[in-house]
Amino acid sequence: MPVRAAPLGGATQQADEKTFDDRTYAKVFWRLVPFLMLCYVVAYLDRVNVGFAKLQMSQELKFSETVYGLGAGIFFLGYFLFEVPSNVILHRVGARVWIARIMITWGMISGAFLFVNSEWSFYGMRFLLGLAEAGFYPGVILYTTSWFPAHRRAKVIAVFMAAIPISGIFGNPLSGWIMDALNGAHGLSGWQWMFLIEAVPAVLIGVAVFLYLDNRPAEAKWLTDAEKQLLERDIAADNHGKESSPHSIATVFRNGRVWFMSLIYFAFVTGQYGLTFWMPTIVKASGVQGNFNIGLISAIPFVCAAIVMVLLGLSADRMRERRWHLIIPALLGAVGFVVSANAGSTTVAVAALSVAAAGVLTCSPLFWSLPTAFLSGAGAAAGIALINSVGNLAGFVSPYVIGALRDATGSTATGMYALAVMLVVGSICVFVTPARMVNR
Repeated sequence: MPVRAAPLGGATQQADEKTFDDRTYAKVFWRLVPFLMLCYVVAYLDRVNVGFAKLQMSQELKFSETVYGLGAGIFFLGYFLFEVPSNVILHRVGARVWIARIMITWGMISGAFLFVNSEWSFYGMRFLLGLAEAGFYPGVILYTTSWFPAHRRAKVIAVFMAAIPISGIFGNPLSGWIMDALNGAHGLSGWQWMFLIEAVPAVLIGVAVFLYLDNRPAEAKWLTDAEKQLLERDIAADNHGKESSPHSIATVFRNGRVWFMSLIYFAFVTGQYGLTFWMPTIVKASGVQGNFNIGLISAIPFVCAAIVMVLLGLSADRMRERRWHLIIPALLGAVGFVVSANAGSTTVAVAALSVAAAGVLTCSPLFWSLPTAFLSGAGAAAGIALINSVGNLAGFVSPYVIGALRDATGSTATGMYALAVMLVVGSICVFVTPARMVNR
């Protein structure tokens, strides 16, 4: 019996619907993602500019490598303590108010770093900065689940997290220039000027968040009724497929799948912060002189990472494949760390760091396609925050361990090997994650 062709009108209608869907999501993307990316550029710069401050501050304040590593990492203890409560509050009061509060608070604390004058004041200010910033990153991840279904989210998160390499591309040369150009001006050291100047955008953009963001599609005056209905229908359908999601805060803490995701993220974040906190030191050790020059050279790996992050995010969404898009960059990152530990020249060191940066920084945005594939509702708010807070404890462990190893051995090589091992562990954990659970 011959198969009847589909009516031409039906095919045309489907094409029109697809065009409307794509146009609507493009509209939402360009309204929200570049602005959120700008927020994260500022957030990440204020979080890791201590790596540049170290080039002057450690010598001036007589900090050892271990003191610096502990201070850099202690940020994540405060971050860990307030991460889950912060995201639960955001779920209840809305992203607009809470993200604005987060940015304004951390901007004020970051600027106050100019008053650091001892290792204990350094530890205290880093701890307070972690408390203030807790909830921003998982809050944005949660926020995207209100606007984009799972099969569109990897690209969104990848573009948002391109803020990390972008902050390095522009922030590293800027930090180096401020420290060189303003050192000694009005009685302040260059690192003090750097903290003060780079804190201002956080406060200003925090005010802009309150005026610009909408909590959910229903509140967006820039969307038509048809566009709102499309978004709400897609998000409802996306959440309907998450029957296995923990539906309360209490069940999140008893969910083995959430803790397994936390382990994977811990492994990847270990590599991420090992790279960002120590890259200026590694570049300087390769023979580069002058803070501005170190900043320029340090920007090269971040350029490579920004390109790879976006390309792999697009590929993961197009293929609806998540695991191998994580495993391959993680293993390449491990190779980059091993080679950088044995680099005999600036050229080899920068090339290896570029591979490492492209690998480890790509892992973070692609990782979030895994837990958001099965978390929803209040469980998503607590689950995302728990995974992020536990994972980011690696931000405490990684710089402290590398600093202690550097003091003990006089070299960063052992620390780079440790980072490579953690990336391999993360890759193995991703490999054993069921494909049917995350490939959506």
